[in-house]
Order: sequence, then structure tokens, then C-alpha cells
Amino acid sequence: MASHIARRFLLAILTVLAISILSFTIIHLPPGDYVTSFIAQMSASGRSGSEAEAHAMRTQLGLDRPIYIQYLKWMGLILQGNFGMAMEWGRPVLDVIGDRLTLTIVISLAAIVFTWALALPIGIYSAVRRYSFLDYAFTFIGFIGLAIPGFMLALIIMYVGFAYFGANVGGLFSPDFAEAPWTWARFWDLVKHLPIPAVVLGIPGTAQMIRIMRSNLLDELRKPYVITARARGLDETRVILKYPVRVALNPFVSTIGYLLPYVVSGSIIVSLVLS
Repeated sequence: MASHIARRFLLAILTVLAISILSFTIIHLPPGDYVTSFIAQMSASGRSGSEAEAHAMRTQLGLDRPIYIQYLKWMGLILQGNFGMAMEWGRPVLDVIGDRLTLTIVISLAAIVFTWALALPIGIYSAVRRYSFLDYAFTFIGFIGLAIPGFMLALIIMYVGFAYFGANVGGLFSPDFAEAPWTWARFWDLVKHLPIPAVVLGIPGTAQMIRIMRSNLLDELRKPYVITARARGLDETRVILKYPVRVALNPFVSTIGYLLPYVVSGSIIVSLVLS
């Protein structure tokens, strides 16, 4: 077991290293660099930047050195916990990433909680009441939610909120709390704004989880131990919840392995739409 964990850990490090090299290379593929963009912004604002100034900036930032030297220097600073400065914001990269990463994690967790809270009872009901009207209704609604892209659903919700309720459903904070430091009041304001992005991100995954839970539970309900429990006269609710649901939950819970990356990647576009 220890050797297996060590091998997987080593492979994870190599994967991260390969991704960092690929990302660094792709970033440097387009012509120009930060200094080129900075000089262009200066020219657009009416100020002029000379070649000497551009050369001095490239020397100061190390952009005049070969790309492999830049990468090694960058990785050396990262290993020291220094991710550098975000030039556009004039702040440390860790601060810029940290603000956005924290909110992304909060939204993703809220979407997963919404997905499970909705998919679990609906999946159980659909399996127990198979081919009933509500089973067909939930299946239809789930497939509609799966077919609608997240950004379109976000736009529809924003339009309905503006047009019929006069409400602004964009953003995660009210204007008074957008730039305020973290307090209980700001945290509660975030909680009040979480349902909309959680619903938008969670609905596509909910349809998949309902089908998984329904299929797993249907397989369990046909097994002999369930028939035996019913023959003994046990309460139907207890028969279903105590035995087959527990077994059916195993593959249901394991699907978080693909659900979490799906939610996180989908949150990027939805975040742009919902500001």
C-alpha cells in the first residue's frame, strides 16, 4: 500500500510538472509580452514609451532571458511560496488567486450540496415508483436541465429576475458588501446570493445523479434479500432505506470524482454571465 501511494504521489508530481511546462509554453506562444501590452496601453492613453524603457523593463522582469531560464526561475520562486506579482492588478498573485479560488470553492460546494439534496430523494422515488407519472415528469425535467447549457440557464434566470421581479440576481454580494472585509454580515450576504449560481451549476449534474441513483436502486430492489425482508413483513420504508438505499449510495457517492471537476469548470462561464 505504501509503495502504491508513493508511486501515485510521484505520478501526480510529474503530471503537475508537465502541465506547468505546457501552460508556460502556451502562454509564451503569442507574439509580444507584458511589456509590449504595457507600451501599447501607454500609447493609447497618449503617453509614449521608448525602446530603452521597454528594454529596461524586460531586463528588470527577466523577460529578455531564454524561455527555459524564465521557467526555472518561475518554478524556483513557486517552490519558495512566491508566485510573483499580478501586473494588471498590482497585487501578489496569491492574493488575486485566493479571492477568486475561495469563492469558486464555495459556489462549487453549494452546487454539489444542491445536486445531492435534490437527486437523492428524486432518484429513490423514481426507482420505487417506476413508470409513474412523477417518474416520467422528473425524468423529463432532468433531461431538459441536462440539455440547456449553464450559461443559457443563467441568462434566462437573469432575464426573468429583471423582467418579472425587478431583482438583480447577478453577483455574489450586495453593493454594500462587495469590497467590505469579511464579517458575519458579509458571510450572510454571500449565503443569500448562493442559491442562484448553485442551481445553475447543479441542475445539469442533478439529472445525471438522478439516473445513477435510480438505476442502482432498481438493481438492488430486485435482489433476494429485499424480497426476503418484505416476506418477513418489515415496513416498506425500512426495507428500502435501511438496506438497498445504503448499497446504492456507494456508486452514487463515488461519482463526486467527475462531478466536482465538471462543476468547477462550468463555474467559469456561469461566473462571467452572473458577474
